[in-house]
Amino acid sequence: MDAMPPADLFAVTTLEELARHYDPPRELVLKKVIPRLEAKAMAFIAASPFAVLATVGPEGVHATPRGDAPGFIHSLDDRTLALPDRRGNNRLDALRDIIANPAVALLFLVPGAGEALRVNGMARITADPALRARFAEREKLPATVVLVEVREAYMQCAKAVMRARLWGERARPEAVPSMGELIAAHTGGMVEPAAYDREAPQRLIDTMY
Repeated sequence: MDAMPPADLFAVTTLEELARHYDPPRELVLKKVIPRLEAKAMAFIAASPFAVLATVGPEGVHATPRGDAPGFIHSLDDRTLALPDRRGNNRLDALRDIIANPAVALLFLVPGAGEALRVNGMARITADPALRARFAEREKLPATVVLVEVREAYMQCAKAVMRARLWGERARPEAVPSMGELIAAHTGGMVEPAAYDREAPQRLIDTMY
């Protein structure tokens, strides 16, 4: 019989223990969460060629990559995203999960931009012919379209992408709103965009680790 691994004397198993290891979040971090998409968030999504869709169902948790030309996920309005299900391996992990549990999360990335946009919501699957036709590529339609009712949206700072050097020296696309613009829009003007962006590079370096 294999020996049991030794107990982890430093295991963190309660919220109280967890809180002892971290400083509390700043007010700005808590208030940047918005319940719907606004113009800056929609512009970020329109520039994004890649997203990760996270789902959970009876067989566990799945995170699936989704990619196409920038803006392949459409903002139908400020509360609804439409994601075409392009041809894949037909495992349908994410779609099976959505049928069992509609709660989903999306992480949007834009090459050259350090920030990521996180969206949480409730999803459903449709085979609406008109909506499928909207996403036609090379005369081929997606089998279905995932509609996400947005419940939360917020920006993730650039530290993870910067640590990974994910984009190398690639420049930020001009059409992508800056972090200062996004934070200002999401918090009702708690920051001045130009000043925030001007101070951000050094602030990120100072707090990278």
